Amino acid sequence: MAKSKVVYVCNSCGYESAKWAGKCPECGEWNTMEETLRESMAKSTSPERSVGSIIRPQRIGEISTTDEHRYKTGLSEFDRVLGGGIVKGSLVLVAGDPGIGKSTILLQICEYLGQKISILYISGEESARQLKLRAERLQVNTQNLQILTETDVQYAIEQIRETKPDIVMVDSIQTMNYTDLNSSPGSVTQVRECTNAMMRCAKTLDIPIIIVGHVNKDGAIAGPKVLEHIVDAVLYFEGDRQMTYRILRAVKNRYGSTNEIGVFDMGEHGLMEVENPSQAMLSGRPVNTSGTCVTAVMEGTRPLLAEIQGLATTSGFGTPRRMSTGFDYNRMSLILAVLEKRAGFYFSNLDAYINVVGGLRLDEPAVDLAVAMALVSSLKDTPVREDTVIFGEVGLAGELRNVSQAALRINEAARLGFKRCVLPKHGLKNLSDKTLAGMEIVGARNIREAFEASI
Repeated sequence: MAKSKVVYVCNSCGYESAKWAGKCPECGEWNTMEETLRESMAKSTSPERSVGSIIRPQRIGEISTTDEHRYKTGLSEFDRVLGGGIVKGSLVLVAGDPGIGKSTILLQICEYLGQKISILYISGEESARQLKLRAERLQVNTQNLQILTETDVQYAIEQIRETKPDIVMVDSIQTMNYTDLNSSPGSVTQVRECTNAMMRCAKTLDIPIIIVGHVNKDGAIAGPKVLEHIVDAVLYFEGDRQMTYRILRAVKNRYGSTNEIGVFDMGEHGLMEVENPSQAMLSGRPVNTSGTCVTAVMEGTRPLLAEIQGLATTSGFGTPRRMSTGFDYNRMSLILAVLEKRAGFYFSNLDAYINVVGGLRLDEPAVDLAVAMALVSSLKDTPVREDTVIFGEVGLAGELRNVSQAALRINEAARLGFKRCVLPKHGLKNLSDKTLAGMEIVGARNIREAFEASI
């Protein structure tokens, strides 16, 4: 075995250096260089290929895709985000804040998958007794579920090769470690090597592996950035732990779209699917109250109605306060500037707040007009009509720009009982008479026209 040596590894990007530095030369983060005792990996961890196992190049026309198989999880919202189900041989990373529901949803889908296939659940955080108690609470009692409480990734892979399960779940990757490396579990080196080992195991045995990843205080996945490049799909759980709704979003997916979301409701018996998220998000909406507005957004192929709340109040300080929850703060500042300069609605001496109800995070430009209408409604203390849905992009000149898939947004609003829709006037030419059936469509060229049409 080669002589060990000390190296300094950045716990943010994985950059390695022979000397310590206060600032990482690669990513520019401060105080992220950690001392690590690096040893060469044992030969047993990277066995040489035999002559019969050498993979030869193939012509792309000779590669068959007819045997692609996806495992349904029993949760249609989870399958939607994955692109139709779990692909054989894939490596999926599920990340999110502590207590958001990562382990819960994995144990729940074990009940459905266990009816037809075998599952190996590798836990490095909880004991077998703790998992059994949670399984009883979630009413998971399938006999095809095997529990392995182990943190040694080499031993875990040996068990996978011996038992040959149909699907493997690892909770979590930050607790797994290579015994040949002297760094502590959860370090950049350990997370990178353990994920690489799991990836090789999934591709070699054609077994799908789902791994749970922790996040740091900034919301990014703990470990090196290369972790997200290794896996085939990265799923993020979003939502406030104090609220019941959870949003599952794909930020990377080699087997499907990255625009789809799944909506769940955390209850006593685990995560329940929300089949009609628009209706759930609008439940409890105040009646005849200023500062509230309903908009239509697109999450992948799914139209979703969301409630935007705005509040403008007299500031008690020299500098007005701005706060945004669920909407980009810089975008909110831009809209406030446009409202003052182009529309004559002055917020310079007022505190302004924006809140997206239900824990949603909206970053689509189509939300701009609804945010502006909520702020102006609060400023004028004039309610927006209850039967009106509003969407459109706001330009710096105060003009309204067209948004995509307006017909789907209008149909979703009509299905939930809305009678009017205010949108950019340039988008009217793309709508057919069939889309307009039962809905009053109002086109506006600028913010002031939109506000007059909304009250």
